[in-house]
Amino acid sequence: MDAAFTAEQDEIRRTLRELMAKRTGPDEVKAAVRTPAGHDADLWRTLAAQLGLPGLALGEEDGGVGCTATELALACEETGRVLLPSPLLATAALAVPLIARLGTEEQRRELLPKIAGGDLTAALAVPGVALATALGLAGDSQGDWAGGGRAGGVQARCDEEGWRLYGQAEQVLDGHSADVLLVAAHTGGFARSRTLLFLVRAESAGVVRVRQTTLDETRPQARIELRDAAAELLGPDDAAVVAQALAATGNAAAAVLAAEAVGAADRALERTVEYAKQREQFGRAIGSFQSVKHRLADVYVAVQAARSAAYYAAWAAGKEDGERVGGLALAQALDALRTASGEAIQLHGGIGFTWEHEAHLYFKRAAGDELLFGPVHRLRAHAADHAGLFVAEDVAV
Repeated sequence: MDAAFTAEQDEIRRTLRELMAKRTGPDEVKAAVRTPAGHDADLWRTLAAQLGLPGLALGEEDGGVGCTATELALACEETGRVLLPSPLLATAALAVPLIARLGTEEQRRELLPKIAGGDLTAALAVPGVALATALGLAGDSQGDWAGGGRAGGVQARCDEEGWRLYGQAEQVLDGHSADVLLVAAHTGGFARSRTLLFLVRAESAGVVRVRQTTLDETRPQARIELRDAAAELLGPDDAAVVAQALAATGNAAAAVLAAEAVGAADRALERTVEYAKQREQFGRAIGSFQSVKHRLADVYVAVQAARSAAYYAAWAAGKEDGERVGGLALAQALDALRTASGEAIQLHGGIGFTWEHEAHLYFKRAAGDELLFGPVHRLRAHAADHAGLFVAEDVAV
């Protein structure tokens, strides 16, 4: 592994950091999340049309830029620093890889160039609170997480008119504004029980989308209700293939998420260090006190360790035979973000607890991401199980 970044990768980071500094201050972020879309639509068009972020890790044959998960992770590290509300994660890290892996030639040709150009956004809809399980991060992606034939979840049936979906999915990231929904649905009853993925046009009859109130406003979520909605099968009618695609997507998405969390943690630490140098107590800056120095040093070590893990996970995700360590990197990064944001609130003192200050946004991002993609102990436990760390070896007597 070559740990040095290329000139192109450095340029991606520099360009994004400059753009974010100009257009995504705390006030702009708070204003963006209160729009109907939940993000700044003009800024999203700029990111898509000029920088090609939705298609950054998509092949050129599909209308993308032709980079890898590493470049997408570096881009998300910069957007994470400012807690940018955008469809980038839901579209580029979750939906695009699944369409690219499972879609037919016709589906890829119709959707991917439009997504890469920013004309369409997409979201992955998984029933209940099973997103981390569906992606193979905190459970078995081949398990009964999509309804299992029982009440609840999303059920699919096929008739002479094609596939129809009925049910609902909660906690759909950017589901209220996405143009295309990738819905995980259970079909086959008990005779041939299986979970498949379906394409649903958001404006189709029978699709109801309700934006939810969330802990983290910068991560808009929606409840998707499907009432006999028309759907199109994505990929083969093979649950094993779908599960493999979800697990591979989850591994790369976890690396991207980890980089994003690292960016947020790094920015929270920067702001806290700046404040500690300015805030005076007993006639001297609080940053000069040894106890404060030690606390900030611990945060710095945690952030740097998480950054190394995220970069390695992103690099490995781009290799066909690379290790699937995205879940571990995400656990490390979420831990670092929770630590950094918690210390930011504490060391900012009274102002850190106020609604007007941005410190609480970073803490909510840490807590919200852990609810969506964790919790951390489950990410680590599943990674340990997958590696067989606790499998007892036969001992000859």
